[in-house]
Amino acid sequence: MPFEKEMIENGTVPASFFLHRSNRNLNDTITFNFPFSTFNYSDTESHFAINGRKGNAMRYNTILFDFDGTLYDTVEGITKSVQYALEKHGIEAPLEALRCFAGPPLVDKFMEVYGVDKALAEQLVLDFRERYQPIGVYESAPFPGVGETLLRLRKAGLRLGVATSKPQALAELLLDRAGLRDRFHVIVGSKPGINNDAKWAIVREAMALCGAEPAATVLVGDTKYDAVGAARAGIACIGAGWGYAAPGELEAAGVVCTVRDFDELEKILLDN
Repeated sequence: MPFEKEMIENGTVPASFFLHRSNRNLNDTITFNFPFSTFNYSDTESHFAINGRKGNAMRYNTILFDFDGTLYDTVEGITKSVQYALEKHGIEAPLEALRCFAGPPLVDKFMEVYGVDKALAEQLVLDFRERYQPIGVYESAPFPGVGETLLRLRKAGLRLGVATSKPQALAELLLDRAGLRDRFHVIVGSKPGINNDAKWAIVREAMALCGAEPAATVLVGDTKYDAVGAARAGIACIGAGWGYAAPGELEAAGVVCTVRDFDELEKILLDN
């Protein structure tokens, strides 16, 4: 049974949330009949046809974006700075093994990956910032296609926001440097402190500032932390397949779909 059909039939996710899935296994067409609509789904076409019209099963008017791994490729600066912090405490780790630190709250991640207590995890974050703030933050760049897609989404009348666990000041700094800050109606990130704020709380704050309705809002993010945070905030999450998630991580976390690049994301959001 295809993933979408199973999820719809068992009530885990409403049919209106399924827009596209990047990993196709079958070449058949499935029809779902509901009181309000008929859904014809084809694995070969990568999207639903609703009452004969291809496109979104649901139109979102507020799009929130994660930052690390979604808007910006920040993995170099983050992994090098995590490595720097670990080495100060006699812990060696290859950069590739540290990609998981790009995005989630760092105190939590140090405790999860290295089994350290909270006090040491907080010290590791301070050591991380010792390198990251003057050097690592600039070892980054927007992903290809970001600026063009954001501009077209704005012109289409969608409300755009950033909802990131990254310190808000750093996200604003990088968006300013790239000339992207004015693409967004709101930018919400973690407030000053040792650990980053919870994703769900950041999402809810961004929604409140936008005046967004949960049913018409979606978060675009690249890790399970985004999907889980979006779910707790009561909204859907689209997986950014170009980001830092491990294979299968986004699907297991419950994203409604995974897109391969910004062109594909734009087609879904603009109902093309």
